[in-house]
Amino acid sequence: SAAIETNVSYDHNDFRLKWSGQFENQKRAYARLILIVPLSLALMFLLLFWNFGNFRQSWLQMATLPFPVFGGMVALNLAGMTFNVSSAVGFIALFGIFTMNGVLMISHINYLRGEGAILKKAVIKGATDRFRQILMTSTVAILGLVPASLSTNIGSDVQRPLATVIVYGLAFGTIITLTVLPALYYMLERRYLNRSKSEKL
Repeated sequence: SAAIETNVSYDHNDFRLKWSGQFENQKRAYARLILIVPLSLALMFLLLFWNFGNFRQSWLQMATLPFPVFGGMVALNLAGMTFNVSSAVGFIALFGIFTMNGVLMISHINYLRGEGAILKKAVIKGATDRFRQILMTSTVAILGLVPASLSTNIGSDVQRPLATVIVYGLAFGTIITLTVLPALYYMLERRYLNRSKSEKL
């Protein structure tokens, strides 16, 4: 838009250039997203804290969000699509699904530890127990959106970025949830336990 305003020649005293239609609506949507995205992330963190009851595990789950974002951005780039309002909405939905999978994993590990399992065994068993549930949940969501991500029909310019972000971001994020998240949980909790023991001594 800035390039067009620079290259278009007109008398500023008699005329003025005003954007309208789809471009104007897009600018309004971007302005709303600047507010909505931080609020969504803040709400997610509060819900995580309410569920886990501590900051460290809440931050752990939030710290893994860049992984599905990376998967979604790479997919957009490879598909020749740009980041727009539709893809931004897709990222918000992706955050929710990815976080839900992480909560399933961490909550089960916490449950096993509460039943008396030592940290290492709880992490291994928790990751094993939740492997199938998380994989199936993500697979169903991905398969349901694959047609939309490949669509070329009327309106696909809106639905394709959203679906592409969720499909590929969730695919990459699920791998992280099943492999990296348990390892990060183990390292974080082992460090916390060691620090607690040293403080008691």
